[in-house]
Amino acid sequence: MKIIVCVKQVIDTAARINIKNGELDTQGSSRVLNPYDEYAVEEALKIREKMPESEVTVISVGAEGFRDTLKAGLAMGADRAIHLSDPVFEGLDNLGVAQVLAKAIRTLNYDLILCGRQAVDDDMAHVGPSLAVLLGLPFVTVITKLEIFPDLKSAVITRQIEGGSEILETPVPVLLTCQKGLNQPRLPSLKGIMAAKKKEIQVMDAAAIDFDPHVMGKEANRLQEDKLELPPSRKKGEILGGSVEESASRLVQALREDEKVV
Repeated sequence: MKIIVCVKQVIDTAARINIKNGELDTQGSSRVLNPYDEYAVEEALKIREKMPESEVTVISVGAEGFRDTLKAGLAMGADRAIHLSDPVFEGLDNLGVAQVLAKAIRTLNYDLILCGRQAVDDDMAHVGPSLAVLLGLPFVTVITKLEIFPDLKSAVITRQIEGGSEILETPVPVLLTCQKGLNQPRLPSLKGIMAAKKKEIQVMDAAAIDFDPHVMGKEANRLQEDKLELPPSRKKGEILGGSVEESASRLVQALREDEKVV
């Protein structure tokens, strides 16, 4: 089984966020493999453990530094890595990124495509479904369980919905976005880290995937980012003393006169 896992590099969720001139200042911020993508990589590796003839390929769009994310996927146990890197890929919105991925994936053989449910930096949850539409594939989002039939032509999927779960059967090939609860991502072992150093990362630019920047470049972005800013700082909390009646009266007064909510 040929499995492709789309991954993204994001700022570490434990890092301090700095905004400078309306833009995110990433200078000195540590970067990691998107946590939801770890579930996708882990699920691909679990499938390969059941079907040893399977091959797992991790793929990412980004600048030179994104190679570290691909190395993380290789260290976990992926077989191959593809880095889509070209200056014309910079500044693309989520649909543009999906178009780059679609162009590249069309040049590959695949039975299953896995993505994280969303990236923790923008929380758009847009790339996976967009990629499926561009490739003409069925897709299921926020899955928490996956069982592939031995004939590799269909799968049973459990997905998270509000208030419970939903069980679906889907044909294969299919694109799935992975949610927390699907598995427990493994930590790269020393053996895996050493093995990753010997694995080549294939680099593909715009020409290699026939990507036309004049048609699909950042000028064609549907989503325009105006500026970023931190939320306003919270005022110091106040403890209301006195009797219950006095506290309730003071609370209503504060909500009406200070916070303007009643």
